[in-house]
Formats: sequence, C-alpha cells, structure tokens
Amino acid sequence: MEDKKTGNNSYYLMCERKEIYHILMVVAGFFGAYTFLLRGNVFCNAQTGNVVLMGMALGAGKWRDALYYLIPIFAYMLGAFVSELLPNPVKHHLPVRWDTLLIAIEMLAVLALGFVPLSAPVQIAQVTINFVASMQYNTFRQAEGVPMATTFATNHIRQIGIGLAKEIAHFRLQDKTHRKKLREHLAMLMFFLAGAVIGTLLCNSADEKAIWATLLPLGILLGVFLYADFVGEKALKERKPAGH
Repeated sequence: MEDKKTGNNSYYLMCERKEIYHILMVVAGFFGAYTFLLRGNVFCNAQTGNVVLMGMALGAGKWRDALYYLIPIFAYMLGAFVSELLPNPVKHHLPVRWDTLLIAIEMLAVLALGFVPLSAPVQIAQVTINFVASMQYNTFRQAEGVPMATTFATNHIRQIGIGLAKEIAHFRLQDKTHRKKLREHLAMLMFFLAGAVIGTLLCNSADEKAIWATLLPLGILLGVFLYADFVGEKALKERKPAGH
C-alpha cells in the first residue's frame, strides 16, 4: 500500500473503511426498530414492502391507499436523486466531501425527529427516514472494495449463503479467498442486528426521543470524516469513492 498522498487505488478513503460501514449498519438497524415500533409499524430503510403494498391496494381497487404509497417511494427516490447530484458540487464549493455533509444532514434529521411527538402523523418520521436512508444507501457503496448495502440486511444474508456454498465447494482446495467476503457480510448482518436490539430496548423506554441515541455513532462518524477532510485526506478530496 502506497502513501495516501499519492492517491494510489490500494488506499481506501475513510468513507470506504469497513469500520465506518459497521457503524452505519448499527444506525440502520436502530432506524428499522424505531419506525416499526413507534412510527407506523413499517420499515423505512428500503421500499420493496411499499411497492408490494401499493400493488396489493391496486389489486383490491383501493386507489386512494395505492396513491398513499407513492409518498414514501418518492421520498426514497428523492434521496437517491439528491445524493447522486450533490457530491461534485459539494466538494468543489465546500471544504468537506459529500459523505461528511450527509452525516451532518442525517444528524439534523435525527435531532428533529426526537422532538416529533408520537401523537404526530407517522408519515413525518417515515418520509424523513425514507429520505436519509436512501441517501445513505446511495452514498456508501463499497467497503474496502466489497459492494455493500448500509440500510438493510437482505443482500448480506444472500452473500452469507453464497459464501457458505463456496466454503463447501472449496473444502478440499487451498483457495480460501472467499472467506474475507463472507466474514465481512456476516459482520454487517451482526451490526445491523445489534442496532435493532439496541433500538428496541431504547424505544420501549424513551419513546420518540430514543432516536437521539443514534447521534452518538453518527457524531463519531462526523468527527472522523471532518478530520479526514481537513487533515488526513485533504490531498485526496477530488478522489471518488469506489463504486461511484
């Protein structure tokens, strides 16, 4: 590995480090528990469920219900749209990268949601989580060269299954390169699960303010990214994270 100042591709930017992805998965697991337990019994980290529910409503002739599901779907789409357009303008006009700004935006959203009472319409929290989860998913794409999802667990479960199949297929061979990827996806799944457990415990005791607990891991990420932007990776500001 060459010195980071060279910009050599063997160097992973801070926003590509697997430890960063582990923290993001804890937050995502927490969000999942939070929206399900306190904000309408739904998961807002992905949109497959909403598309299915919209299809079911259309099939049952419930047109108004079907139109309702366009709200979270478009919020998620908007998150991807914004996070695709902003990275270059941000790094060219601000002293920080888009990854850093995104974490700050996520922290502001979390702070605001903690003030929204449980009696408020659940759509406020749902659409907010839809939006920030989409931006997070679209921004953080590869952890040290391995494609990853940081807002839901389905792909990690699939990759663990693939890794176990390769373990059997390569049982008598010397090639064990698949194990690194298997371990990484297993770690991502475990961190997501840990976030859901922590979220459940805090939601049952702190209600809407439980989400403020995610300010701690997000604050750690913000501090790490700010240090990278202003000190550690200042010379690499123009370099795009892998997968973009």
